[in-house]
Amino acid sequence: MTLVAAFAAVAACGSDADSAAPPAAGPHSAHSGGSSAPPQPLRAGERFLDVKMAEAYTPTPPEGGTDEYRCQMIDPGLTKTAFLTGTQFAPENVAIAHHAIVYAVPPGGAAAVRKQNAKTPGLGWQCFGGTGVAGAEVEEGDAAWVDTWAPGATETLLTQDAGYKLEPGSLLVLQIHYNLLATDGKPAGSDRSAVRLRLTDGTPQTRELETWSLDAPTDLPCAADESGPLCDRATSIADVTKRFGPEVGEMADRQVEECNQGGAPKPGDTQTCDHEVEAPMTLFAGFGHMHMLGRAIKVELNPGTPNAKVVLDVPQFDFDNQRLMKLPSPVEIGPGDTLRVTCTHDAGLRKQLPQLKKLPPRYVVWGDGTSDEMCIGIMTVSPRKS
Repeated sequence: MTLVAAFAAVAACGSDADSAAPPAAGPHSAHSGGSSAPPQPLRAGERFLDVKMAEAYTPTPPEGGTDEYRCQMIDPGLTKTAFLTGTQFAPENVAIAHHAIVYAVPPGGAAAVRKQNAKTPGLGWQCFGGTGVAGAEVEEGDAAWVDTWAPGATETLLTQDAGYKLEPGSLLVLQIHYNLLATDGKPAGSDRSAVRLRLTDGTPQTRELETWSLDAPTDLPCAADESGPLCDRATSIADVTKRFGPEVGEMADRQVEECNQGGAPKPGDTQTCDHEVEAPMTLFAGFGHMHMLGRAIKVELNPGTPNAKVVLDVPQFDFDNQRLMKLPSPVEIGPGDTLRVTCTHDAGLRKQLPQLKKLPPRYVVWGDGTSDEMCIGIMTVSPRKS
């Protein structure tokens, strides 16, 4: 097994760890760190592959900001097709690790990832807005979002007869969001995180999984008793663009247009977006992702119809308890169906959270920073033929 220079193999072995119960939901809080819960025991036919950053990395946020997204390449060294049935990210420095995403890149995109890795000095590369790899979208499919870690998350464990298909030559890209708000943007030590992959060879009946990201705009004005230059929407968007580049800066207006809002933003605490289902698929699980001003997130199937169904409901969002939640039973959807994501944010939390109350008030729009916001219903789905 060969792993690229950015990662070192730790072990590929079984585990006798006891089953770990998920952490109990708590009140909205500041970033308090990750979970050290052991993984679930291996199931029949599964194996673990542990990889760790080959060296420690010290974040260097650009443009005087407090956020950096750093991507690194993982080569699982596959010589035959495998299915990824579980993932566990283990942050070493929880004081600066905000969240992490694992992407799977099919063999057709591997050359672009290797080129990006080779041309960038040091460990990995900066990657706001995605993998940061031009050319990773190929005929075989886009870089697939296969797992997300956020504070409070334990192992992402999928059902044994469903997983993300990894063909020989596939690569993984690990994106870690580092945030230095707690130290006013100053160095806060290094990080050498690790990832444990749960792999199986699969069977002819194993369902191939995909991740469907359902987003909605964030247009959260300053509170009535707040004022300042960044309370202007256009000024705030310009600030996001300066920190993260035009691709991220354009998201606020792009989402307003795509979510059928007549081209005009609708400032307020709650925002929605309808996503049309274009192909038959099965919903297996999901979780909601927001940042520290998030209050609630929900995903509904066919809202306002006799067949309406809530498929994801987090009425009391807790940044430190973002966990994948399996649906009680799989839900079949197809063309003609609609999934609506709804997020509620609260500007008043800015004065309560230690990491935010030192910052100037702002009109909060979509952005990659902890002081910005997001609204994403992240659904685990499997395509079906009919």
